[in-house]
Amino acid sequence: MPVEPPSAAPGPAPTRREPSRPHAGRPRRGRPRPTRPRPTRPAPPGYWRRLLPLLAALALVTRLPSFLHPFWSPDEGYLAVQARILAGGGELYETVVDRKPPLLPWLYEATYTVFGDGSQHAVKLLAIAAQFTTAALLAALARRRWGDRSGVTAGVLFPLISCGLIPQDTQATTFEVFILPFTAAAVLCADRGRWCAAGAAVAGAFLTKQTGGVVLVPVLWLLWRAHGPAPRPGTLPTALLRTAVGFAAPVLAAALLTDPEGFVFWTFTGSGSYAFSLDGSGLHVLIRAFVNSAVLCLACAGLLPPLRRAALRTTRHPAGRDLTDLWVWFAASAAAVAVGFHFFGHYFQQLLPPIALLATAALRSLPHERLRSVLSAPACVCGLFVIWSVFAPRSELDHAARVATAVREHTAPTDRVLVWGIHPETYRLADRAPASRYLTAGLLTNFSGGRAGPQVGEEYAVPGAWRVFAAEMRARPPALIVDDSRGKPYAPEHVPTLRRLLADRYEPLPATVEGTVFYVRS
Repeated sequence: MPVEPPSAAPGPAPTRREPSRPHAGRPRRGRPRPTRPRPTRPAPPGYWRRLLPLLAALALVTRLPSFLHPFWSPDEGYLAVQARILAGGGELYETVVDRKPPLLPWLYEATYTVFGDGSQHAVKLLAIAAQFTTAALLAALARRRWGDRSGVTAGVLFPLISCGLIPQDTQATTFEVFILPFTAAAVLCADRGRWCAAGAAVAGAFLTKQTGGVVLVPVLWLLWRAHGPAPRPGTLPTALLRTAVGFAAPVLAAALLTDPEGFVFWTFTGSGSYAFSLDGSGLHVLIRAFVNSAVLCLACAGLLPPLRRAALRTTRHPAGRDLTDLWVWFAASAAAVAVGFHFFGHYFQQLLPPIALLATAALRSLPHERLRSVLSAPACVCGLFVIWSVFAPRSELDHAARVATAVREHTAPTDRVLVWGIHPETYRLADRAPASRYLTAGLLTNFSGGRAGPQVGEEYAVPGAWRVFAAEMRARPPALIVDDSRGKPYAPEHVPTLRRLLADRYEPLPATVEGTVFYVRS
């Protein structure tokens, strides 16, 4: 006869423990676990109210020297002349042309239409707003991943290292400054799983400058990580479709608002010899790449040890996997810097957002006092760069101003002028209309800074450009031609069509300006 167990004494029921499972919560080796968008943390009271004014002040201080001069680079002068033509009724890719997408010329044009083109201050304020927006978006992304203190760190780091290049590259209001808010927004939207918005932000970066489109690489990486190698049916194609629609809609709209054929030509197909040629770059370009890399490393000197720790954590520790997308972003931006093998300093600005986030990830475990000590190094270096910007020499741009003064002396306000050189700001400083839609000799000879080799000349121009240029010279010949080549490879003696034009219809003036020769109609 079985014996019944004794009745249990009254009291609380024992807690039931789940059986332990080996490797619980870990993804299986060789099969990464899909990552879901992180939930947005509610901001503590006053968090953004305290942080945003600080970021705005830093953006203003680091770009304050930009107000000292109307122009800091030929790109800035090109945009100003282009915008004035568009504001006067011109048509992009027809009346005036460039190898860039239309977004920034349109922004310049809108600014000139609203505020007038007598001053560049409104455009410079927009650049400060772009820097502030980038810092705020990086702060939001870092805070979402690593907490409130990391949001402050990333937001502060970005403006501190943003002036860590040669002043002519950091203070100019040009393409890279306006690429960065779009790239930061694209990665933030992708991190939140908002794929259509991420695609639209990629389109904004691309429509500012073609190389901005490389941010699509980290966006796609985040998309793959969010859905994993074995997604639920329909989720991965749906996310890809939303990203594609978000990207394609703005690009298609921009093409339709301009001349679609001209948009495709000047944005994609008409710049092969400029963007993908190694010939003629030579030692000068390699030195430029080394110098700009060294200057950027100097600006980030205090962050190099944390960046090394972030790299080791990504490769050695499973917890570092959340940094992989940031390294992908950095690598894609480095590829954008190298495209065309020009290595201009302003190209390096695309590296700054992922650098700021990677450094923030490495610094997030430091005690408060130690973090403040580490951040003091980029703050001091930033101050030195700002001071350098105030006192930096501007020999080429000062030369352009002197040439513009001579142009005003030899022409009437209604005369059209051809400046044969690479300083289009001369038109703006002289307040004279250009005689051609090609604002620099580079479009007609494939010359750019440092490219002085065999692929510079009339035969390497943008396809069809010389035919259009010759028609412009016949229809409305300029009252004055300014030969600002000063012995460069695109000098008239190396360009037969221009040489014949000068010999047949123009004669030089006796006065020159530092090697610049002026020709009037004979």
